[in-house]
Parts: sequence; C-alpha cells; structure tokens
Amino acid sequence: MCGRFDLHTSVHELTRMLRAGVTVEPPPRYNVAPTQPIGAIRTGHDGARELVTLRWGLVPSWSKGPDTRYSMINARAETVAQKPAFRKALQSRRCLIPANGFYEWRRGPAGKQPYYIAVAGQPVFTMAGLWERWTDPDGHVVESCTIITTRANQVISSLHDRMPVILLPPDWDRWLDPAVTRAQQIDSLLAPLADAVTITYPVSTHVNNAAHDDARCIEALGG
Repeated sequence: MCGRFDLHTSVHELTRMLRAGVTVEPPPRYNVAPTQPIGAIRTGHDGARELVTLRWGLVPSWSKGPDTRYSMINARAETVAQKPAFRKALQSRRCLIPANGFYEWRRGPAGKQPYYIAVAGQPVFTMAGLWERWTDPDGHVVESCTIITTRANQVISSLHDRMPVILLPPDWDRWLDPAVTRAQQIDSLLAPLADAVTITYPVSTHVNNAAHDDARCIEALGG
C-alpha cells in the first residue's frame, strides 16, 4: 500500500515541471498522511492541467460521506476497473499525485523500521490517482482522491508486497487525456517501477508520528 509520502518541492517548481496552472498553493510537506488534503494535478474544464487540493481517501459520489477511517486511500491496479467505487473515476477522473518520495516499514526484532523510497533522476515523480466529487444534502462539496497501487518490484518487495503506481513524464499525457476512457488504453501504465531506478534508504522513526512534519523525516538514518 501507500500510506505516507512527502512533497516539499515549491509550488512554482512543481507547476513548471508538470505544466499546470496554480489554483492552490499547498505548503511543503514531509509526512503526508491519509485523510489530509494533498496536492493533485488533473485536467480542468478548459483542457489545461490544474493543481488542486483533494482529500486523501476517496469518497464516492454515491456514498454516505467521508469516512474517518483510513479507507479508500489506495485502489488495487488489478481490480480498479471492476470495483464500483473506482470504475467510473478510472474512465474519466484520473489525476497525478506528485511526490518527492514515499515511506514503507520493514518489520524486525526491534519493531518497524521506516524506509524512504524515491526515484533516481526524478526529484519529483507522480503517483497514479483517481478523484471524485461528493456533495452533502446542504450542497457542501468534498473532492477526494485515492492512489493506485500495484505489486512491489524486487527492490521494494523486501519492505512491502505493494507499491504505488509511479508515472514518469512520458506517461503523464496519456494518464490525463480525457479522450482515454477505456481501461485497456492505460492498463500498461499500471505496472511496478523498474528496479534500476528505485532508491531506498532507512530513516528515523521520527516519521512514525504523523504529527512530525519536517525535513528530519527524510534524512538517512545515521547520515
């Protein structure tokens, strides 16, 4: 799964790299956790990319409303096209969730050891996401998202059996293209990241507490 990540790149640099307009300015974050607002890139009504803020944890339009549990923060690539909660969003409400890296934990004799995972040569990468819009009876709108996961590559498999679907720049146009509406057109993108560009290193248990949100979270252990 993907349950924590960081995005500390400036909004100016982020929108330049992703060729997106600025509608919000999310602050730098080193320890993003489920149910929190996160930055996402999607295609706007005018066909241009836009940076927006979405709640992490999908709230389907037909649901009773936001769930306070960490539910629907991830969607499995193997079943995302069939699940009622994700099927329509996969067709027409895809987004890119930018990150500098994400975290996983390895169980050991001393407890869970956190690791930071990044992509070589990509100071910012994006995770494949889906978004939804839910409206309560009073007209209040909640826009939310989920991160699609796939099986872990060989590097990450020693930490966890799942990893987020990571999309690199050549994949962005196809993922965000509103004309792409069939799962078969994007199925090849829902694959593990290549081992050769996967970077992992242990970090302090400082990151275990979601209230800790500073650069210490991504510092290499003993570095």
